[in-house]
Amino acid sequence: MTEAPEPLRDVIARHGLQASKALGQNFILDRQLLARIAAIPGEIDGATVYEVGPGPGGLTRALLDRGARVVAVERDRRFLPALGELAEEYPGRLTIVQGDALKMDERDLVGDGARVVSNLPYNVGTALLLRWLTVDWPPWWKSLTLMFQKEVAERIVAAAGSDAYGRLSILAQWRSAPRIAMQVNRSSFVPPPKVASAVVHIEPAAGPEGVQPKVIEKLTEAAFGQRRKMLRSTLKAMPGALDVLRELGIDERRRAETLGVEDFVALARRLA
Repeated sequence: MTEAPEPLRDVIARHGLQASKALGQNFILDRQLLARIAAIPGEIDGATVYEVGPGPGGLTRALLDRGARVVAVERDRRFLPALGELAEEYPGRLTIVQGDALKMDERDLVGDGARVVSNLPYNVGTALLLRWLTVDWPPWWKSLTLMFQKEVAERIVAAAGSDAYGRLSILAQWRSAPRIAMQVNRSSFVPPPKVASAVVHIEPAAGPEGVQPKVIEKLTEAAFGQRRKMLRSTLKAMPGALDVLRELGIDERRRAETLGVEDFVALARRLA
């Protein structure tokens, strides 16, 4: 019979670790909850999983227990000894990279077809998601399973017309399919954050033909830059945008949040 792993709380205490508020760290210690998160992307036995911010390695162990090969990027050197012990437990299946995830060449590091599973540090979560949504398509990742503050998760999956709908919604939805896979109570974390969290699962889809990613990125940035203003004001500095609105029969007095993802795709296609 295999000996039960040391409780994560004990690992943290033995190494004298604590979450850094400056780095947006919050740990999940419940192994059953971690196992549920690791199951969201489906079958990962033998697959490569990319994890950012593993911390003391709770989610990392859950992924390894499901048979994955894990490449974990950790900026905080304090966690390297605990992660090193985990690597010894699972020989040849855990690669630890010390560094800043925002500066990594993921395709070079993990290749194509990797699944990303991560309890992202809150202070870099949105920046990393935007980075992964705006790569060359099809992307190097097969799916993204990411923990966010609940408010950010709701923005990712929001529909047009809702308060949460915005630039992030469009960039997440115009060529991929996001869904909230699980909500996580703040009491599940150590230390508890001030807000609830949610796990978002995203799978890539085929990009619409004739749409240049840079155009839709600039278009959404301009349209939502001054959210309460009308399109005739927010898009006037974008060459040709107001003409395309008229060609498509979109009233320039509307605000950006009233246009659906398909409207932005149509605008970007004509602007290209």
